[in-house]
Amino acid sequence: MELAGAAARDSKRGRIVPRYLLLAIRKDEELGNLLVEVTITHDGVLSNINPALLPNKVVAAAGSSKSPTKAAAK
Repeated sequence: MELAGAAARDSKRGRIVPRYLLLAIRKDEELGNLLVEVTITHDGVLSNINPALLPNKVVAAAGSSKSPTKAAAK
């Protein structure tokens, strides 16, 4: 409950819902191993997105503008 309370507090919520229980259990290694086969109702699922599908972060050069119109005005 303490871990779920911390997860709720991180999300700026005052109530512990099953979603925060799931997040706390899956983050903790010991609890995750103990409750690996447990299903918590109304908790949703943790997203597992393959890193290859995520957009690449583009690092802008120092001093360059993100807006093409501002860059052209210089």
